[in-house]
Amino acid sequence: MQHDEVIWQVIRHNHCSFMAKITTGNFCRNPYNITGVCNRSSCPLANSRYATIRDHDGVFYLYMKTIERAHKPNELWERVKLPRNYEKALEIIDKHLMYWPKFLVHKAKQRLTKMTQMRIRMRKLALKTREKIMTTPRKEIKRESRREKKAETAAELDKSIEKELLERLNGGLYGDIHNILPNYFNKILDENELHAVSDDDDVVEPEIEYVQGYDDLEEEDDIEDFGGFAIDESLKNNDDAPEDEEEMDTVDHKRLKIRSESALRKVEEDEPRKSKKKARVLVEVSDQRSPLFF
Repeated sequence: MQHDEVIWQVIRHNHCSFMAKITTGNFCRNPYNITGVCNRSSCPLANSRYATIRDHDGVFYLYMKTIERAHKPNELWERVKLPRNYEKALEIIDKHLMYWPKFLVHKAKQRLTKMTQMRIRMRKLALKTREKIMTTPRKEIKRESRREKKAETAAELDKSIEKELLERLNGGLYGDIHNILPNYFNKILDENELHAVSDDDDVVEPEIEYVQGYDDLEEEDDIEDFGGFAIDESLKNNDDAPEDEEEMDTVDHKRLKIRSESALRKVEEDEPRKSKKKARVLVEVSDQRSPLFF
């Protein structure tokens, strides 16, 4: 059988793994301890009849231990789920601990009250926005700063090498034949095109163009090409034209008249030349000589 006094003497005077001795007193780290203090009435190991309250993810349970189950360690503790309502939880504790020692009943209710208050405070703190204090990792900061400096120096070195090589290339140090990576070659071409376009935009001025407003000049070119026949037809068409077209500028009429007269003269000069050229006639001559003597 289990002897509570013997167990307590061994725990108190020899060794207990749950005991924590500090300047203010002795405390117990056992999760089933109802008060957290290491004494005879609060020790869960030295009391065969014991009751406590534990929290599992926000849900409270009433744990009870009796001496009848001491020979079954896997069934030693019996637990009952407590509701979230504080008054109903107190009623359940009174119901299950009706014939238990008053000390355990009072401590169980006191532990339930403290845990309920703690849950309310946790909920309020979770709703508030609070500043989170974090330590600064000095080693990581120093390491990242060294890496940044190395990267900056490497980038400056690459740029300086590229600039020097381009200066040598433009200076003609490598001659006419040289190999360049395609990416750098395309990059240089794009930069040159951009510079050329910007220079052209700065230097070249927009050209001024004059556009013909009437179709009279085209008609005059047609008149010169086709001669007098085109002139006669144009004159006829001009006679049949409406009054709005007859009200043209006098300068255009004079130019048209002069060119029509010159075209007519050319036609008249060409006609006698054509008349002088006659068709050739073939004449056959037959020699019929009569005899002198009959």
